[in-house]
Amino acid sequence: MNLRAYWRFLVVARHFLPLLLAYARDRNRFLLFGSGRQVSSEQRRERARALLDSLLTLGPTFIKLGQLLSTRPDILPPEYIEEFSKLQDRVPPADWADAERVVEAELGPVEERFDEFETEAISGASLGQVYRAEVDGERVAVKVRRPGIEELVEADLRVIRWSLPILMYFIDESRSFSLETLADEFAKTIREEMDYEREARMLGEIRANFAGNDRVRIPKVRDSHSTRRVLTMEYVPGTKINDIEDLDERGLDRTELAETLQRAYLQMIIDDGVFHADPHPGNLAVQDDGKLVFYDFGMSGRVDPFVQDKIVDFYAAVAEQDIDAILDALIEMGTLSPEADREVMGDVMELAIADARGEDIEQYRVQQIVQQVEDTIYEFPLRLPSNLALVLRVATVVEGVCVTLDPEFDFISVATDYLREEGYLAEGVRTYVEDRATEVRDAAESAVRIPPKLEDTLDKIERDELELQADIRDSDRLLATMTKRLVLGMLLASTAFSTAFLYAESTVIAAAVAGVGGVAVAGALWWSFRSKKGVRAKPQFTRQSMRERQGGGGGGADAGTSLAPSSFDEED
Repeated sequence: MNLRAYWRFLVVARHFLPLLLAYARDRNRFLLFGSGRQVSSEQRRERARALLDSLLTLGPTFIKLGQLLSTRPDILPPEYIEEFSKLQDRVPPADWADAERVVEAELGPVEERFDEFETEAISGASLGQVYRAEVDGERVAVKVRRPGIEELVEADLRVIRWSLPILMYFIDESRSFSLETLADEFAKTIREEMDYEREARMLGEIRANFAGNDRVRIPKVRDSHSTRRVLTMEYVPGTKINDIEDLDERGLDRTELAETLQRAYLQMIIDDGVFHADPHPGNLAVQDDGKLVFYDFGMSGRVDPFVQDKIVDFYAAVAEQDIDAILDALIEMGTLSPEADREVMGDVMELAIADARGEDIEQYRVQQIVQQVEDTIYEFPLRLPSNLALVLRVATVVEGVCVTLDPEFDFISVATDYLREEGYLAEGVRTYVEDRATEVRDAAESAVRIPPKLEDTLDKIERDELELQADIRDSDRLLATMTKRLVLGMLLASTAFSTAFLYAESTVIAAAVAGVGGVAVAGALWWSFRSKKGVRAKPQFTRQSMRERQGGGGGGADAGTSLAPSSFDEED
């Protein structure tokens, strides 16, 4: 295993070294010294494409890593997020002879355990492949873990762990924690996805939650033919959900399908706390009777009750256009750092809502708001919880599928109706009334306490006893910079005078020594004006930069919406 990991480390280094050198030059133009470089959005996009090609070349583990990174706007800029969202988890299936050894090692001879078994895979993904078969007269789908994938994944996980100290050099401290936790999260996620016993449990739990829903169909697991490396389910055929022409030919209501999909995910995330986390069109199908079918539960997650409550608060705040409530929900969920400038983030949300809002108060899409927030939070210190990252990804992809089904689909209207039917918005009204009552009580108490304090302060002013202390904060070190330049200027003036005096009264050598010192001081003074750390400042976010980003397709809302249906169109 170690030898394989060492070899993979060399292979990975060969692919990533050019990009790492480019990132190093962004910090120091000449690698070890020099000023930093400004990187344009188009340059970041070109690098993202190059990195995407490397991930595809390196194979299954790194394809999965790229998919996970596409959910982490706290680590990567929006250009990388957009490019990585194109990763398709589809690779040619392994030879049947290799897959057959896995099946027989887990279940026994194929001829004895199955009535029929088609040896040509109907789907090939990075970690597993799916075959059609028949057991006791019932058609089934058999998912088989790719032969030898465990050793490759474990070797690649070691490579990723060894690479972390190197990668830390190229990122700032505010994101180093996110990168370390991402490595742990990725190792956990990919091991879980290779564990088909876990997938069977998650599938069974979600299936039970929809037992009474006649608009959703989830395949049933056949436990007698399922193990940690083989998963056998009932075979449920259907039309791929983004095959619009076929859906129309069958006379299916696409708006109703979009609403069913949206409501299903609201139930999973808000009510059940366990959800299917890979809703790309390859994993969603529609039966002739209009039932929505879910496939592939290898990527699934859980939401704890606290986050569920905050998601409800977020949806309610969006519907009411309450900017402060939106920011409070994001902060409490851990999505937005409490240190972020609320005024700036308020501007972000106002612009996002203004861009997305239609004539009616609810005619805007939450995906556009999420996309705008994702584009901006990269510029603020942020630690994004792993399950919440999956929720954000699910919300974005689901909205894209819904808009493909119905370009006029009103995401917020459906969400608002669902929350109202389930009683969440009524609870929100009760909470609002309770909060206002608390504010009134606090205001009354303050009205009693303030007059005595005000009178005492006025007495001190009258007796000239009032002292005022001021703390001048120099967060940008402007005072230190100006002091440094003043001292250097004084030194330069004194060395110039000394050089002239020594040249006139002493030897040329003495004057030259003083002159060299003067040149050094002049160089330091010039460098202090050239350095970007001085009084120059560039805001992290402006209204104009957001308009330019949105207009230029650098990861704005429209780009996210158009990518979602086309980015994931193969079945895992």
